[in-house]
This record gives sequence, structure tokens and C-alpha cells, in this order.
Amino acid sequence: MSAPAACSPSRFATEILSADPESFSFAPRDPAESPLLRPVLQVKDSPKAQQDHASLLRAVELLRSNEPVAIPTETVYGLAANALSPEAVAKIFLAKGRPSDNPLIIHVSSIEMLLSILPSELSHRIPQVYQALIDRHWPGPLTILVPRSSKIPKQVTGGHDTVAVRFPSHPIARALISLCGFPLAAPSANTSGRPSPTLAGHVFADLQGRIPLIIDGGSCDSGVESTVLDGFATPPAILRPGGITYEQIKAFEGMENVRVYRRDYVDEALEAAPTTPGMKYRHYSPNVEVVLFEVSSTEGHLPNEAVLSKRRAMVQTEITKRLESSPGPIGVLRTWFAAGDTEGGFRYDGNVAELALGAESDPHKVAQELFKGLRELEERKVAYIFVEGIGEKGEGLAVMNRLRKAASTVVSV
Repeated sequence: MSAPAACSPSRFATEILSADPESFSFAPRDPAESPLLRPVLQVKDSPKAQQDHASLLRAVELLRSNEPVAIPTETVYGLAANALSPEAVAKIFLAKGRPSDNPLIIHVSSIEMLLSILPSELSHRIPQVYQALIDRHWPGPLTILVPRSSKIPKQVTGGHDTVAVRFPSHPIARALISLCGFPLAAPSANTSGRPSPTLAGHVFADLQGRIPLIIDGGSCDSGVESTVLDGFATPPAILRPGGITYEQIKAFEGMENVRVYRRDYVDEALEAAPTTPGMKYRHYSPNVEVVLFEVSSTEGHLPNEAVLSKRRAMVQTEITKRLESSPGPIGVLRTWFAAGDTEGGFRYDGNVAELALGAESDPHKVAQELFKGLRELEERKVAYIFVEGIGEKGEGLAVMNRLRKAASTVVSV
């Protein structure tokens, strides 16, 4: 299906309201029950926290009126709307220019809320295949596929009988869902296909005039979207790698044979009709050609020094070649500037603009900086962006998943 037409520019005077995550916390409703079953929102007793609470109440007012609002999560900023309202969900697709067959993820703020949207034939119980994972990794960047009930509009799932659900850990996301009293559908808060936003400024750059409000909660911690797990597949499948790693999931009983989509298998039917975001369409791309230098590594191991040296030499050779005819400077996203340098930073000599994302051995840091780096180099008007790929250990798997989708050219090292 094609993307819906973008809404007319400047439909809204987009407002940005800041809120400090530290203003909000949660406590069990009953000390005898799980703290995640029915958590109670608590607001700090300070003038700043009360002001932050007022900002969230403004967002809740809009969400209850079926308007979309951009909110921070621990992964990336999300474009949230009432997941139970077809009208609200339609506005997400309109604001983003998102294809209608690209499913959304539903966000809940309690186990009780999750149970309330499961089909009655499940007796409102969490599927056993997920229980141990939820106990360990919720709230957090883990999305699970569960059966869709009639309460969930088909627009959310792209017509599928399953729906993707997660329980975010970010205090502002949790607080907003709790205050609304209903789950929120929330894909990344960017124009469809663009690099995901990890700062409020990224959201404003893409969606100014298309949405009424952005809640600025600072920089996102993870930097890449959540892991999506299909526990009902045989064997279980990670449909999109993210902040909860393959290694972490594989350690759980029943998940020993978990597969990773595209790395371990491909399903033509799933490609044509995806059950989760990030599968069918090109994503995460700046308006600049991205060239990925993909490194070879075995499962659980980082590339060796010889491979890394070869990668650096290939990048330098390509820079030299393209500078002869390049209409502008060349941008490079590196894992470090030189051996032993793990501090990151930026340097520019007039021809090459380099950003260091982090150390090869720290994929979490690379993930945090990835989308920010793509956007920063784009803003510096570079003609190309060369990216040094990393090994697929830990969050490196999610980093490389995003980069392969963003790149127009992939060079194997």
C-alpha cells in the first residue's frame, strides 16, 4: 500500500513543553502485589515537578481529544495517540506519511492495562511463553506479539490478528499512559523513512506544523527502537533487534533456539505483510546517500584488528576517490578516530566531516549516537555519509540492522 498523503503544512503551531523524568516515580498500589500490576504515579513535591506535571496534563488533554503528541521513551521519541481510537490512530499515519500496512506498537503502563486488551479467550492471562522475559525486562525496550482483541483497531495492526505491545521504562511515557488511562500507539516521531528522533529537536525538524505538541524529556537512553519478539513462532523469532539483545533473550528457557529475522531466515509472506514495524519499508535514511562499510564477525565476537584496519583503509580510499568529484564535503561516522580513542567527538578539515560514535567494544554507546550522528552530518550539508559498521555482538546487531536499512550502498569488508 502507498503512504497516505502528508497533511497540509502548518496545520498546528507546534508547541514544545519540557518535563524532567526525575519528577515522576511509581509505587505499587498494594504492597502485596507485583509493582508492575497496577503501579501508582507519584509526582515529586516541588514547584518544578508540579510544572512538569502540568505539561503532561496538557499532553493528556490532547491525547484524550484524539490528537497525536510526541513523547520521549527510553528508545526514541514516539508519536503517541490513543491506541483504542481509529480516529486518533489515523492521525499518526497522516502526520508521519506512514504506509497504512506498516503496523504500530502499543504502549501500556501496567500489566493490568495489557491484560485488559487481550482477547477474552486468553482469560486475560499473559501468554506463558513471555512471562519470564516480562518479569526480567519490563518495563524496558522489549516488544512482544500477542493476539489482537476487538478493542484494538485493525489500523494499528495492518489487518493482522496479532498486535505488538510493550511497557516502556521512561518515566514520562509511563506517566502519560497512566494519566490517560488508555494505551498509546507510538511509532517513532519522525517523517516516515527518516532517521529516528532521539532529541525533541529532531521531532520538531520533521513534524513541525503537523502535530500540536512535543514533550521534551531530554536525550533518549537506548537510541534505537525496541526489540520485537514473536514467541509464538517455531522456533521463536526476533523480528527486529533492539535494546534487549539476542544474547539476553537466548538465555531464557524456551528461547535457546531463537532466530533473528534476516540474519537467520527470511519469510516472503512476512515481507509482503509485516506484523511489526521496521520490516517491509526502507527506514532510518537521511536525505543524503549513505554508504555502509560492513565488517565480518562471528556470533559473539568482535571483528579482529586486521578487519578493522582493512575497513579504515577502504573508507579512506573511497573518500579520496569521491572527493575528486564531490559537490560538497564527505561525512564519516566512525567508531573511533584512532586506536585507543574512545572519547568520541567531531572534527572537520573542510573536505571531510567526521563524527566518532563510540568505541567498537561499546555498541550501546554507538546505538545511542547513531541516529543523532546521521542527522548532524545531514545538517552539515555533506554530499555523502560513510559509516563504519560494527560487529553484531550485543546491541551491535540492532545498530547494523538500522544501518543496512539506511544505506543505499553496502561494501563488505
